Amino acid sequence: MIIKQNRGRQWLDWQRRVLAVVQVAGAGACVWLAIALFFGEMGLPRYWSMRDHAGQLEGALRDLRGENAVLRSDIARLQHDPVKIEQLARERLGYVRKGETVYQLAPELLNEQTRQDKR
Repeated sequence: MIIKQNRGRQWLDWQRRVLAVVQVAGAGACVWLAIALFFGEMGLPRYWSMRDHAGQLEGALRDLRGENAVLRSDIARLQHDPVKIEQLARERLGYVRKGETVYQLAPELLNEQTRQDKR
């Protein structure tokens, strides 16, 4: 049987003081971490704003992918569908087929007619 020698009252007082200093330092570190978590440069408010921004970017990306798919289908139709090509040539370039009659209305006459119709 081994009996430890009592270290004395001074040792116990010193041990209690060290323990108290360690506890105060730990509490201070916890407070500092909490402040950094809520008010720091990379804290929770920044995380929340970045998360919201990432969600907005995901939505924009989803919209752009949908628009891209529509444009790809339009490209495929323009490359392989003669009816679509003819439709665009008629609308944008003013092409007509042989034997068709084209009627063009002057904008001033059209405006005058609509004014008279409203009266």
